[in-house]
Amino acid sequence: MTNVAVIYYSSTGNVHRLAEAAAESAQKAGADVRLRKVVELAPESAIAQNEGWAAHAAATRDIAEATLADVEWADALLFGTPTRFGLPAAQLKQFLDTTGGLWFQGKLVNKVVSSFTSTSTTHGGQESTILALNNTFYHWGAIIVPPGFADPVQFEQVNGNPYGASSVSGNQAGNVHPDNLASIAFQARRTTDVASALHRGFQAA
Repeated sequence: MTNVAVIYYSSTGNVHRLAEAAAESAQKAGADVRLRKVVELAPESAIAQNEGWAAHAAATRDIAEATLADVEWADALLFGTPTRFGLPAAQLKQFLDTTGGLWFQGKLVNKVVSSFTSTSTTHGGQESTILALNNTFYHWGAIIVPPGFADPVQFEQVNGNPYGASSVSGNQAGNVHPDNLASIAFQARRTTDVASALHRGFQAA
């Protein structure tokens, strides 16, 4: 069985919704799946001032936090983040910065990785966020799997792209279009399939 970890950061729930859809799709594709959120770095006072942020934090308090053991366990990883000025959120970046020990030991080589995001506006940095996030995985020696235009859903989605599934929230908590959920489902399935094929290939070599 292929091990898939979906690791994400979400403040008001949009990336969380995409992450849930990714985990569900990977499970349907036959993977053993872990859904994990990264540690929140923002102070409680900041969270409390935003109703949607506070509500999402309370609703997802029971979701396990990501650890390096989850990264080492996974054959494939899907990482999700909202955009912050066209870049990944600090919370996810901080977690990735802790993977140096695994990188040094060569334990991240040939991990299959894919990325997804959510922004407030249509041109709010979807592509730049995913591209910036993927820079880490080049250093890992990972195999990056984009959705591309490899499925009809990629032509139907409202605001996605071939780099990775993305949604536009319009600053509304949990506002993810069904087309974007279909896109991340395809992306997770494709990532799982590539990881499974790669695993079989290595076993046969």
